[in-house]
Amino acid sequence: LEKEYDKACEFCKKHKTRIHYVIYGILITAYLAVVIAACSLNFQRALPLFIITVLAFFFICWDFLIAKYEDKIAAFFSPGERYLEKHWFWLKWVLCAALIITIICWLIFDTAKQGSCQLISFGGLVMYVLLMFIFSKYPTRVIWRPVFSGIGMQFILGLLILRTKVGFDAFNWLGIQIQTFLEYSDTGAKFVFGEKYTDHFFAFKVLPIVVFFSTVMSMLYHVGFMQWLIGKVGWIMQIFMGTTPVESLVAAGNIFVGQTESPLLVRPYLPYITKSELHAVMTAGFSTIAGSVLGAYISFGVSASHLLTASVMSAPASLATSKLFWPETEKPTVTLRSGLQMAKGESKNLLEAASQGASTSILLVANIAVNLISFLALLAFLDSALSWVGSLFDYPQLNFENICAYVFMLFSFMMGVDWEDSFIVGGLLGYKTFFNEFVAYERLSKLIHNREKGGSMYINGVKQYMTVRSEVIATYALCGFANFGSLGLVIGSLTSIAPSKKKEIAGGAFRAMIAGTVACFMTACVAGMLTVPGLEVPCHILLGNAFNSTDFPANSTELVECCQKLFT
Repeated sequence: LEKEYDKACEFCKKHKTRIHYVIYGILITAYLAVVIAACSLNFQRALPLFIITVLAFFFICWDFLIAKYEDKIAAFFSPGERYLEKHWFWLKWVLCAALIITIICWLIFDTAKQGSCQLISFGGLVMYVLLMFIFSKYPTRVIWRPVFSGIGMQFILGLLILRTKVGFDAFNWLGIQIQTFLEYSDTGAKFVFGEKYTDHFFAFKVLPIVVFFSTVMSMLYHVGFMQWLIGKVGWIMQIFMGTTPVESLVAAGNIFVGQTESPLLVRPYLPYITKSELHAVMTAGFSTIAGSVLGAYISFGVSASHLLTASVMSAPASLATSKLFWPETEKPTVTLRSGLQMAKGESKNLLEAASQGASTSILLVANIAVNLISFLALLAFLDSALSWVGSLFDYPQLNFENICAYVFMLFSFMMGVDWEDSFIVGGLLGYKTFFNEFVAYERLSKLIHNREKGGSMYINGVKQYMTVRSEVIATYALCGFANFGSLGLVIGSLTSIAPSKKKEIAGGAFRAMIAGTVACFMTACVAGMLTVPGLEVPCHILLGNAFNSTDFPANSTELVECCQKLFT
C-alpha cells in the first residue's frame, strides 16, 4: 500500500500542471452548465449572472493575451504610436478645438432642453480650475494633459452613469445590491445586541456595517481580487492621463479603500517618489471615501448609486487637481518599466483574512464613535457659546452652521445648488471640513427624510428640506475625507510608512487637503451639469393633494409621471 501510495504521489507531482488544468476545466464546465441552465429557465432573472460571466471571461482572456503576447501587441501598435508622436503638435490643437466646439454645442442644446441650471455648474467648474491654477505651487510648470484628461474622464463617467439609461440602471442596480448585501450585517448585530438593536441606530445598526464591510474587503484582498481591480483602474488612468504608476494605483485604490490603507499598496516605492507624486497620493486620499464607511452613509438614507458614482468620479478628479495645484518639476524614478508590484495581504488563508478584517475594523469603529461623540458635543457647546454672543447683539440664531453657511455659500451656489438651498449646503460643507463627513451626511439624511415625509418647506422662516437637485449635488460635494481631522491621520500614517519623507509630507498635507476639497467640488459641478431634474415632491403627497383638490392641478406632467409609477 505504501509503495502504491508513493507511486500515486509521484504521478501527481509529475503531472501537477495537467491535473490542475483538468480540475479547472471540470469546474469551468460545471459553472457554464449552471449559467446556461439559469439563462434557459429565465434569462431576465439570470441577466446579472450572465453579464458577470461575460466580463470575467473577457478579463481572463485579456490578462492571458497580455501576459503571453505583450511584446507582439506593442509591436503591432508601435507604428500608430510613432505617427502620433510625429504629428502630435498639430493633432493636439485639432483635438482641443474639437473638444471646445463639442462642449459649446452640448451646453447650447442641453441648456435649451434642461434649463440654465447646468450653466452655473459649468461656470463653477471653470472657476475652480482657474483658482487652482492661480494658487498653484508652480503655475508656469503646469502640464495640462492630466488636468484636462482627468476632467474629461470625470465628464465621460458622469455622462455614462447619469445620462444614459444603461449606465444609470447599472449603477442603480449595483447600489440596490450593495444595500441588500450590507443588510446581512443585521443578523450579527441582532444576535449580539438583541432584537431591539435598532433602538440605538448608530451604535448597533451603522457601526456593524463597517465591521462587516471591512471583513469582506480583507477577504477580497486575500484572494487577490482587489489588487487585480485596482491594477486595472490604475492602468486606465495612467494611459489616459499620463500620470505615474504609483499615483495612478493609489488614486484607483482610494475608490475602494481608505486614505491610510491605499498607500500600503505601493509601500516599497514611497521613499523614492517625487514631491508632486507624494502630493497626488495625499490628494487622492482626501478626495474619496473608503468602502467601509460607504455602507454607513448608505444606511443613513443617502442614495447608494450617487455615492458609488461620486467615489468613481473623484479618482480622476483628484489627479487632475493635484497636478494643477502641485505640478511635476522632478523626474519620476518609479516608472512602468520598473516592474511595479502591489503589496499582498499577510493572511495565510481565507478564514484568517476574515478574522483579520474584523479585528482591523475595531480601531476604525472606535475611531468613528469617539470622534462623533466628541465632535457633536463640541459642536453643541460651540453653538451655545455663539448663540450667547449673538444674543448680546440681538441675534440669538448665531451658530457654527450659520457662519460656515456664509463662508461656503458662494462655493455651493457655483456647483449648481439652488440659491435658496446654497445656505444649507454651505453649512453642510462647513461641518464636513471642520469636523468630518459623518456629521455632514447625518445632517443631509435628516433633510432627505424631511423631504420624503413632505409637509411645510418652511417652519418659522427656517427651510426644512431642499430640492432633489441640491441634495444630489451636496451628496457629491461631501463625498471625501478632506477635513482637519483627516489631516493629522494622513501625516501620521504616511510618516510611519515612509519616515524619510517626513518633511515633505508635513509640508504638502495642507495643500493636498485643499486640492482634495476642490476635487470633490469639481465632481459636484460635473454632477450638477449632468443631473436631470426629477420629481421634487414625493408621489404619495402629490396624488393626495390631487385627490383632495376640487380643481385639476396645474402640474399635470408630474401627476402623469406619478400615475405611471403607481400603475407600474
